[in-house]
Amino acid sequence: MAWLARRGWTALGADDIARFYAGEAVPKRSLVITFDDGYLDNFIHAHPVLTEFGLKAMLFVVTGWLGEGPVRRGAIELPNHRECKRRLAEGTGDSVVLRWSEVELMHSTGSFEFHSHTHTHTRWDLQLPTGPDRIAAISQELALSRAALERRLGYSSDHLCWPQGYYEADYVDAAVKQGFNYLYTTENKPNLRTGDPLHIGRVVTKERSAAWLGQRLAIYGSPLLSHLYTKLRKS
Repeated sequence: MAWLARRGWTALGADDIARFYAGEAVPKRSLVITFDDGYLDNFIHAHPVLTEFGLKAMLFVVTGWLGEGPVRRGAIELPNHRECKRRLAEGTGDSVVLRWSEVELMHSTGSFEFHSHTHTHTRWDLQLPTGPDRIAAISQELALSRAALERRLGYSSDHLCWPQGYYEADYVDAAVKQGFNYLYTTENKPNLRTGDPLHIGRVVTKERSAAWLGQRLAIYGSPLLSHLYTKLRKS
């Protein structure tokens, strides 16, 4: 984040992305910073860093995981991701997942925007066979997620990130019917102004250096380079 701030990068939000796909210009050095799920480390670690460097991020949150309670303060020791998942599975996720009070605080300060990552993070393709029952379950997930965000934050986001990046054509149709116009994946692909906002690609940056990120920004910031790079990755 320090590397981005020193070089004058602008972190875009949902409204900026909508304008981009509508054909409007954005600053040349623009990117979108995203987080998924809604773990407590977003508040403990990411929130103060984003605030320090004047950047913002989009957090695709699993609304059904968020609990109630006061904002947590002071030194908090966080477990690794595997332990976080274990606690969620056993019903003790409050110790590792954001509370609505923390979501509301981050939203009010502008460090994070909050958008849908469904209500329960269920991979319905692993639970139900293809057909109307699966689509009904997905549609209900999306409706509950949007309703929760509207109730707590006062807006209905039309930005959705698929759990684990998995989707099928009928998933997209269901999302559009629920009011989602911008769908995020885990696909490494260039996002062009003339592209499809229902298939927005992202670049995973886990445990990567600033220099590595700079190289990827240079590649994906060029339509020609990004086309050649993604073609090479698939070959």
